[in-house]
Amino acid sequence: MAFAINGKFTSQSVTGVQRVAYELTRAMQMSATPGEELEVFVPRNVVEPGAQLKRQRRFPWLRGTLWEQITLPFAARGTKLLNLCNTHPVFKRGQVVMVHDMAIYDVPHAFSRKFRLWYRVCFGLLPRMQPTILTVSAYSRTRICHHMKIDESRVTVITPGADHLDRVVADPSVLSRLDLARDAYCVIVGSLDPRKNLQCALEAIDTLGHLNGVKFVVVGGRNPRVFNDAQAKPRDYGKHIVWAGFVRDGELKSLYENAACLVFPSLYEGFGLPPLEAMYCGCPVVASSRTSIPEACGDAALYCDATSAADIAAKISLMMRNPQLREHYRTLGMARAREFRWEDAAQKVLQVLHGHAGNRLPQLAPSASAS
Repeated sequence: MAFAINGKFTSQSVTGVQRVAYELTRAMQMSATPGEELEVFVPRNVVEPGAQLKRQRRFPWLRGTLWEQITLPFAARGTKLLNLCNTHPVFKRGQVVMVHDMAIYDVPHAFSRKFRLWYRVCFGLLPRMQPTILTVSAYSRTRICHHMKIDESRVTVITPGADHLDRVVADPSVLSRLDLARDAYCVIVGSLDPRKNLQCALEAIDTLGHLNGVKFVVVGGRNPRVFNDAQAKPRDYGKHIVWAGFVRDGELKSLYENAACLVFPSLYEGFGLPPLEAMYCGCPVVASSRTSIPEACGDAALYCDATSAADIAAKISLMMRNPQLREHYRTLGMARAREFRWEDAAQKVLQVLHGHAGNRLPQLAPSASAS
């Protein structure tokens, strides 16, 4: 059977879900022999990095959700679609769908009403279509099976990789732009999405006045079309809080490489890619002990109770005041992150597509994703 990838993500800004889609697609294409790469069906408004993917077929009619629901199923007649970003054409059968999490059910207050309703329609219809379902963690598999009332044997876990950072060139100019010194700041990645728990982290930071000269760099922004608009804007927390907003990949890599630690107090994650990315760059991690995060980080993070500002503050203080502890978690983290490779994730997806789950496909190159 012919396969194609739903390339709606190529027209979107890169957040965690789009990162997984792009890197999986790239790794699967690089594992194939030339000319045999999976085709990617894309809308007319493709942007970087999606524009770099091979074997694109552009279908210019409509955009966004209308493109996915009307143009894409028409274009993909007779083709089995691989959908990597939660949504899928709701009236097409014989699909493979990667569902990253069940946040729309587990933490519905975090999303706008329009976004919440549409995703509930997509997920509500999914079990009736009897698709092949992929997800990114054992935790998400459990939540999917709970909400969709399906057996765990119907859901395959595809663990994301972190080695895409090998292709990213660090941009140290971000340090001078934000007036940062090596090992004298903490990074907080996660935007103003309520699930990321930024407010509690800021309350914790308010109690850390004894950490003289330490800054806290908040990376990320907010998409009101997705997240609940009712959340209050952050107040002015003083000069020790640096609001970086969205940063480019090279800037983020440099922030990780020079930070004393990453603070990741998220309340809900389908997987939790930022801690793994930070570890890959040699950045020690203070992370929430909730949902899938311990599954991603293993024993390579210092865990905190994300519901307690006092505990978040205590763990940050412990990490910042103990260079030996930072080095301990830096070493553990780098070793842990290197266990997660996009080539391995792509191999598992291809096994599922071709009906050989658990067996390496002999026609695939063993290390084609190295470049």
